[in-house]
Amino acid sequence: MSPAGNASRWLKVTTLSAVTLTMLSTVSMAFYPEYLSGIVWPEPPVITPGTDGGPPSDAIVLFDGTDLSRWEGGEQWEIKDGYAVTAGGEITTKQEFGDIQIHLEWASPVEVEGDGQGRGNSGIFLAGRYEIQILDSYNNPTYFDGQAGSLYKQQPPMVNACRPPGEWQTYDILFSAPRFDENQQLMRPGYVTVLHNGVAVHHRTEIKGNTAFNMPAMYEAYSGKGPLALQFHRDQVRFRNIWVRELNPIVGDYPAERAPWSPEVLKRQKKKQSAKTAALTKEREAAEKSAEGNTGTKLTKKQNRKPAESVAKDPPLKK
Repeated sequence: MSPAGNASRWLKVTTLSAVTLTMLSTVSMAFYPEYLSGIVWPEPPVITPGTDGGPPSDAIVLFDGTDLSRWEGGEQWEIKDGYAVTAGGEITTKQEFGDIQIHLEWASPVEVEGDGQGRGNSGIFLAGRYEIQILDSYNNPTYFDGQAGSLYKQQPPMVNACRPPGEWQTYDILFSAPRFDENQQLMRPGYVTVLHNGVAVHHRTEIKGNTAFNMPAMYEAYSGKGPLALQFHRDQVRFRNIWVRELNPIVGDYPAERAPWSPEVLKRQKKKQSAKTAALTKEREAAEKSAEGNTGTKLTKKQNRKPAESVAKDPPLKK
């Protein structure tokens, strides 16, 4: 067959396939209507994303290169050329946060001094309790759960994504705070996701409790909100472009007639439960008749009773 003939045949097959898929899609839509959850969702807020790591329009800017007025102890640190240099002690945010997105940029000293934990050491503490380690881990061996990007003393990063000393590095962190009940008992642990220089080094890693150098992790109950803290560890680590976003999931609502507690829903649940009970009764009676036919003897009440574990129990109605 000539090339022109092959092309014509290919075109016919392609057209036929497209028509067939369209027909199947139409038939599918007719027999399988769209699923609707019934949840009424509020419209998500419209924001303006940032550029080049800059803050989006709904962010809380904690440090823009000019001052540390949002931080307790910020007067100890030196600010120059749009960045802050650690000195004198730890600084903590005046505002407390729960579930949060964090962006910060940091750089270890250009001149390499020391090794292991004594080289470009700092850290960011989530809720003032859970440290993500900051360290010059470029060709600098140390214990793995203490290198850059680690959840300190609990979980090493999945990879070492450190840049050479002196180069700016980024952390993008998603923190889900732990939850405690009214008796200060842990209901749900905290979780953290960390991107180091755009590379995922933690993905929803479980936080096992407060991070410390000299003791195992353990939780201490708190309100669910706490400050961020930047550590001073005697090394001159630089910071810039620090901003956060509070994470507030969109919460939907059911229309009154679809709500789980509405009279209509309870009535449907009761009807469904009654139908299930009737079906089980019918099945049991059929089994009794079959047994009587096989043995020719009517079963006693005791023989007729099924073992307790085999009888399906109907779930209680929600109130």
